[in-house]
Amino acid sequence: MALLENMRIFVRVVELGSLSAAGRNLRMSPAMVSHRIQQLETHLGVRLLNRTTRQLQATEAGVDFYQGCLDVLEAVERAHSNIVTGSTLPSGSVRVTAPLGFGRRILAPLVPEFCAANTLVEVRLRLSDHLLDLLREAVDVAIRMATLKDSSFVVRKIADLRRVLVAAPSYLEERGRPQSPADLADHNCLLLRFPGTQQFQWTLLDKGEPVKLSVAGRFDADDGDVLTGWAVDGRGIAMKPLWEVAEHLASGALVPVLPDHPPEPVMLAVLYPHRALVPAKVRVFADHMMPRIRAALTALSPDTIV
Repeated sequence: MALLENMRIFVRVVELGSLSAAGRNLRMSPAMVSHRIQQLETHLGVRLLNRTTRQLQATEAGVDFYQGCLDVLEAVERAHSNIVTGSTLPSGSVRVTAPLGFGRRILAPLVPEFCAANTLVEVRLRLSDHLLDLLREAVDVAIRMATLKDSSFVVRKIADLRRVLVAAPSYLEERGRPQSPADLADHNCLLLRFPGTQQFQWTLLDKGEPVKLSVAGRFDADDGDVLTGWAVDGRGIAMKPLWEVAEHLASGALVPVLPDHPPEPVMLAVLYPHRALVPAKVRVFADHMMPRIRAALTALSPDTIV
């Protein structure tokens, strides 16, 4: 068991990039983490990590051992689950991250039904419009509305979602209605901004072809619901998934802007780290949620899915 625990510690050190970060994650002192890594290196007879005062990197042997650790630890988790339950029933905690507005309105209401159907699984939601690092934050599943390029994750598409530019009638009466994408340069664009975001650029479709525009505005926030509120209050133009603003469009609180030049659709997908053995709790969570998420989005706006 000591060897398995040392392997778990080593995996967290590699994923988090430092002994202190791994210690905080595992509630251990950095000195204890370092001691356990040294035990592992002594047992294997190889150096797994190159340490300097500023940087920690896995050696070539360490990279190979890290991949092997993932396979072993997942096999142990699967075997433990089978023994505990007497079957292949999923068990354990599933740590899930999702965008704030999506998590509140779509995902959270679906969690009790999932837990009722999978009584041995606990769901831990971490809602944020920031794109959390799945490995560093020890997240099992992410639901993302974004352009996804990282092939190191399993990506299961739920749907392509329509997006719209919207503004309050009062804003357009005061500032005028844009007639072309270039006119957005003269408007207050409400932006979702946080480290790593690309929302200082909007991609609109012109006769089906994507056109990328630089946009700016006086307000930005790291919470999409804040942008919606500002738009309703007449503060500017926002780019939103259709399902998020369908209610406001129906009431007239918001109206479409540049309907002939809609934003490029965004993919909604479930992500989880690529593993040889995907834990049953992760697979079952994704299988359960995907069709129900599609149904919930369609109920809010039948046209939201491309």
